[in-house]
Amino acid sequence: MAAGDGLTALFVAEGTVVVDRNPSIAEMIEAIERTGAGRVVLLPNDANTHAVASAAAREAAERGIRASVVPTSSPVQAMAALAVRDAGRSFADDVIAMAEAAGACRYGEVCTARREALTVAGRCRPGDLLGLVDGEVHIIGDDLAEVACRLADRMLGGGGELVTLVLGADAPASLDGRLRAHISQGWPFAEVQSFTGGQPRYHLLVGVE
Repeated sequence: MAAGDGLTALFVAEGTVVVDRNPSIAEMIEAIERTGAGRVVLLPNDANTHAVASAAAREAAERGIRASVVPTSSPVQAMAALAVRDAGRSFADDVIAMAEAAGACRYGEVCTARREALTVAGRCRPGDLLGLVDGEVHIIGDDLAEVACRLADRMLGGGGELVTLVLGADAPASLDGRLRAHISQGWPFAEVQSFTGGQPRYHLLVGVE
């Protein structure tokens, strides 16, 4: 599941079938059958889609298709999972390896607050920029590049060798260079890969492995 032309193109290039965000069970079943495969892995890429993916997997089983859900909560976790696929493994072992890779990838997001709320980082108001780690607000600010750099520091402070950056539809082109320079200076041993995802709502997605 993905939104944004860039993310969709990335996943299609990996041989996947992409469904738009917030799919129905029927849409997921249609996508499963469109693969033409007897064994399918579902990557929901959003915590809110896990239940729908699980229901689709059960219905697929009734149709003779073995479907397993790898509980990814962000596209960057799906990218980590896809990177470890191995056609030489059994389906069950491959699903386990993908789930382990996804679980080892911490994910972060930068978005704009839509309403006032009390968070771990304090009270946010509509229009504030939020930096989230694993779905929880850790940073509140008003400058996109500053929030993004602070988010990278927060995530890399827990360790990590590979940083994946996915720029959103409204992210300025300069954000990639600013982040790369910041990470290079503060975390010189971390490798950085970046993509233009074009996803709505989230100005930036970050994965740290």
